Amino acid sequence: MAPTIPFDNSYARLPDRFFARQAPVPVAAPRLIKLNTALAGQLGIDPAALTADVLAGNTVPDGAEPLAQAYAGHQFGHFTPRLGDGRAILLGEVVDRDGQRRDIQFKGSGPTPFSRHADGRAALGPVLREYIVSEAMAAYGVPTTRALAAVATGEEVMRETPLPGAVLTRIAASHIRVGTFQYFAARGDGEAVQALLDYAIARHDPAAARAESPAAAFFQGVVARQAALVARWLGLGFIHGVMNTDNMTVSGETIDYGPCAFMEAYDPGAVFSSIDHAGRYAYANQPRIAQWNLARLAETLLPFMAEGEDQQIQVAQAALGEFAPAFQAAWLDTFRAKLGLTGVEEDDATLIQDLLSRMAANGADFTLTFRALATGPRAARDLFADPVAFDGWAEAWQARRTQGGLPDTAMRAANPAFIPRNHLVEEAIAAAVTRDDFGPFATLVEILSRPFEDQPEHARHALPARPEERVLATFCGT
Repeated sequence: MAPTIPFDNSYARLPDRFFARQAPVPVAAPRLIKLNTALAGQLGIDPAALTADVLAGNTVPDGAEPLAQAYAGHQFGHFTPRLGDGRAILLGEVVDRDGQRRDIQFKGSGPTPFSRHADGRAALGPVLREYIVSEAMAAYGVPTTRALAAVATGEEVMRETPLPGAVLTRIAASHIRVGTFQYFAARGDGEAVQALLDYAIARHDPAAARAESPAAAFFQGVVARQAALVARWLGLGFIHGVMNTDNMTVSGETIDYGPCAFMEAYDPGAVFSSIDHAGRYAYANQPRIAQWNLARLAETLLPFMAEGEDQQIQVAQAALGEFAPAFQAAWLDTFRAKLGLTGVEEDDATLIQDLLSRMAANGADFTLTFRALATGPRAARDLFADPVAFDGWAEAWQARRTQGGLPDTAMRAANPAFIPRNHLVEEAIAAAVTRDDFGPFATLVEILSRPFEDQPEHARHALPARPEERVLATFCGT
């Protein structure tokens, strides 16, 4: 008997050209690795209904309407007019206990009409990586997709070598991307763009429907959400790694944890993605790329923003122009909190940037430096190759805090003690892949569910990698 999940599938009611109806392809021997029972409860789903068979796609629950979504995208600046869910299936939607609509999606559930001759499967390593990092981001309070479950398939997938397969169940506010709008705009399908716009407004920006220009108001909302999101990324030392337009949601959630990484030693030019050879998506480039992606969204919405081409361009440019000040304000708020500053002083940006420059010159660990400042200057000073380089800045910082400072407890709440350090993520993946040992994975997930607590019993997980442990390249999951 199929389990009961309270589906209400609004995306499936859109025109057929928005997706391809596609059931998950069953797997040989599904085995549950991890179920996020707290998230299941928030979604109003009985965890007992979420068996390995259901989460692998072998048993499709009643009320599900599985489909693969169509979208396009600029990938490293080059437009591909047809991408789509090549290894993912939107199982359906539920309305959670807070009244918020949530997508339930399988990743690695088999080929779809968008697979482009690929197998549609996922290897175990990328599934574990996304589970670890997305749940850590949720614990930091950053808008993100969530991981509901990870299931081993009992089958191998062929990449460079045979690897164990897995399926991730991902939860999202929606999977509507900049690339979703691009897909229809590139086809000259204005009717579909309008239908998608109406749907996205109803789902994410209902107030925009009452604006003089709903399209412009919707776009302004996306701009504001992305500005705030990227500022939060930078406050954690997070590098997305593949900020293509098909990996930017209109909901403002972080999506697609492929070649992502968290910096250890601060470096504004840090790149970890093995395919980002030119550093397009380097740490400090992320605000610029976000604005570039938003310009691509604006292009798809121009005909709906106003009457007449000149007015359309003027409205779009004005809305896009809001990104830089919104990002700067969010960035300042983020780093003021990290430095325990209250109020607004004219020189705050200079004070923040001065610290970052000294950290970069001295190999100071990003996470540990800010966490240590909550204890006092001496603890942070020891993280600098030349501690004297820290002293001049620390004097200015303490003087600024006398003008308005947060208690140390508030600073600790803004600066995690733990991040998914690359070597620990790889350690957990290696144990699972090579030894079928999920203990390190479970431990890391548990630690990162409480990232602002000291957890002295897990002190090793707070430390940067030793030279022989460093992970310098991360990889996409395809």
